[in-house]
Amino acid sequence: MAESLELQQAVTKDEPDDYVRHLVEKAGSSFLWGMRLLPPSRRRAMYGIYAFCRAVDDIADGPDEEPQKRAQLEAWRREVDQLFAGTPTHPIMRALQQATGSFDLPKAEFLAVIDGMEMDAREAICAPSRDDFTLYCRRVAGAVGLLSVHAFGARGPVAEELAVVQGEALQITNILRDLKEDAAIGRLYIPKDLLELQGIPSSDPRSVLEHPDFAAVHTALGAEAQVLVERARSLIQQSEGSSLRPARLMLEIYSRLLDRILATGWPHKETRITVPRAEKLWLVLRYGLI
Repeated sequence: MAESLELQQAVTKDEPDDYVRHLVEKAGSSFLWGMRLLPPSRRRAMYGIYAFCRAVDDIADGPDEEPQKRAQLEAWRREVDQLFAGTPTHPIMRALQQATGSFDLPKAEFLAVIDGMEMDAREAICAPSRDDFTLYCRRVAGAVGLLSVHAFGARGPVAEELAVVQGEALQITNILRDLKEDAAIGRLYIPKDLLELQGIPSSDPRSVLEHPDFAAVHTALGAEAQVLVERARSLIQQSEGSSLRPARLMLEIYSRLLDRILATGWPHKETRITVPRAEKLWLVLRYGLI
C-alpha cells in the first residue's frame, strides 16, 4: 500500500541519503547494477531519482480511489516546486537537493514523471492510441532517462535522444513482461493499432491476452522494442567517454530480458521472466568494468 506523503515524512528517522539508499536496495531493481558504477555523488543522485519515481509509482498502483491518488500526486508536485525553490521537506527531495544544482536536473522531467503516473491514476489504461502510448512512455520512462543522463554527466542531443529511445525500449520490455499482472487489475498497455491489425477487440484486457492471435501482437511490439534497443546502442557508440556506461549496462540487461521474453513467446510459460544473477554479473564485467 502506498503511504501518504505526510506519513512518509513522519515515519522516517534516517538521514535523506540513507533513506533513499535503503529504498533502492530494498526494491532490488535491476537499475541498482548500473547505479553502482557511478561515483558516490552521482550514485546518490540516482538513488534519489529512483526513490522519487518509486514513490509516485506506488501511488499510481496503490489501492486508493482516484481523488486520493490525484491529491497525493499533487502533493509531490508541490514537493518538486519546493525542491527547486531550495526548501524541500520530504527526505527523498532533501536527498536530491544538492544533485539538482550540481547536475542540473531538469524540473520539467520530475513533473513529467508525475504526469505519467496521473495517467495511470485517472483510469485503467486499456489499449491506448499510438499517440497516448508514446506520450505515456515519454513521461514514465523517457523523463526518467533524461533525469538519469544528467546524473550520469552526459550532455547534448545524442544523450537526450538516447534517454528517450532507451526509456521507451525498457518500458515496452516491462509491458511485455507484466502483461498478466497488468490485465489482472484491468490494464492493457498494448497500442490499439497493433490489436486492430489482428482484428482483436480491445475492451477487456484478459480477453485480449486469451485471443488466439495475440501472439502476433506480442511479437510485433517486441520487434519495436528491438529496433529501439539497436538505436540506443548506436547512440551510445556515438558518445565519447564513460559517462554513459551505466546506461549501456542497463540496456544490455534489458536486451537480454527482452530476448528471453520473445524466445518464450506467448503465452509466457514462466510466472515472471528474469535475467539470472550470474548473467547480470557477466554483463557488469563486460559493459560496466571494462
